[in-house]
Amino acid sequence: MRLFLLTALTMCAFAANSVLNRLAIDSGASDPTSFAVVRVLSGALVLVILVFLRRGPLPLTSARRIVGAGSLSLYMIGFSVAYLTLDAGVGALILFAVVQITMFTASAFSGTAPTIRQVSGALVALAGLAFVLWPSEMLTVDLFGAALMTAAGVGWAAYSLAGRSEPDALSGTAANFVVALPVTALGMLMISGAWQMSAAGYGLAAVSGGVTSGLGYALWYRVLPQLVPTVAAVVQLSVPVIAIAGGVVLLGEAASLRLLLGAGLVLGGIALAVLNVKRS
Repeated sequence: MRLFLLTALTMCAFAANSVLNRLAIDSGASDPTSFAVVRVLSGALVLVILVFLRRGPLPLTSARRIVGAGSLSLYMIGFSVAYLTLDAGVGALILFAVVQITMFTASAFSGTAPTIRQVSGALVALAGLAFVLWPSEMLTVDLFGAALMTAAGVGWAAYSLAGRSEPDALSGTAANFVVALPVTALGMLMISGAWQMSAAGYGLAAVSGGVTSGLGYALWYRVLPQLVPTVAAVVQLSVPVIAIAGGVVLLGEAASLRLLLGAGLVLGGIALAVLNVKRS
């Protein structure tokens, strides 16, 4: 039960990131580049302070930072820039489909191949997500944006897989954010040199970085060693549904029958993949 609650809390933190991002950018309080840079900076500051208060190590030179910080930067840059040209729903579908494929493939190569039940659950949940997110009108998918979102999905999958062997979740996450900060800032500013941010934008990015990203990612690294990679992949399909529900409650967005049906499919698929049903 404790693992379930921690995992659910982590998914809520991930979904809150999406809500905060949409609130800042859709309202004009920030542009994607500024939001991403301040988000990583805030996460690094909060996590480093917590590590120092705990008198723990900050393993900036560990070889783990190559994968940890590198994949975090790849995710942040790809995710932020891709949404400049991609529809939000299609972008989320590409991201989470790539995360599923990457983590399932890595699991198979590591000797823990997913079961038929886990694959079936992932497919059902992904179908529910597509039902919720796919635009009703015809659209053209920007290939460059799709490539960036694919890279973001690979980056997040690699970041999640790296967390399974991180010996100290808080210190490891703090070091990842510190090392990823200059890489992410340089990459974002090279691609889009714009910097437009109001006081509200700084506040939203700070909350996203320090709380829902920094602490949320540290909690993710805390629970990952207790989850097999396939389960860790599938449970993340709940994030867009939680984010949409958050938009309904916090941003006044409309709820629909399509959302309820799709959410039911997502949750049913996750249950199929995660729950271990024993026959009596």
